[in-house]
Amino acid sequence: MNICVFLSAADLDERYTAPAREFAGLLGKAGHTLVWGGSDTGLMKVVADGVQEAGGRLVGVSVDFLAAKARARADEMTITKDLAERKALLLAKSDAIVVMVGGTGTLDEATEILELKKHGKHAKPVVVLNTAGFYDGLKTQFQRMEDEGFLPRPLVDLAFFAEDGRTALAHLESEIAAR
Repeated sequence: MNICVFLSAADLDERYTAPAREFAGLLGKAGHTLVWGGSDTGLMKVVADGVQEAGGRLVGVSVDFLAAKARARADEMTITKDLAERKALLLAKSDAIVVMVGGTGTLDEATEILELKKHGKHAKPVVVLNTAGFYDGLKTQFQRMEDEGFLPRPLVDLAFFAEDGRTALAHLESEIAAR
């Protein structure tokens, strides 16, 4: 399975890097391909290293203004002209999406993917990996959106919130197998 992971390129605390490393190892050992923003820095590097060390493939999609930070040892790397093209290509190359901890770029990617899914532009499973409760507030906000009629589909149809990597991967594999 080609699993797109949206996540931070920042150097982060061990409470985020250790679970990310574990999840990456699970992906690689299961023979999955990581489709990611292509960066060889921060948490993106941690996950790419973990997948590659466990035997998985790396498919990166970077953007021209970040090309200097792109991972040289990826199995495949594409450099896009802008962020919109990057997001479209990440989605096109993936079978499923995982949203890991990140900043505004990750949030932008996550909301666009969910908006496209809401409107039926893709049906790929989306998992929000809620490491250390990072996305508790977002989950509450999404639940409020559903409760107050802002979502035309139930939240569970748009995204699955997982507390750990094993649960996230099991959900994705189950969803893909059911298709």
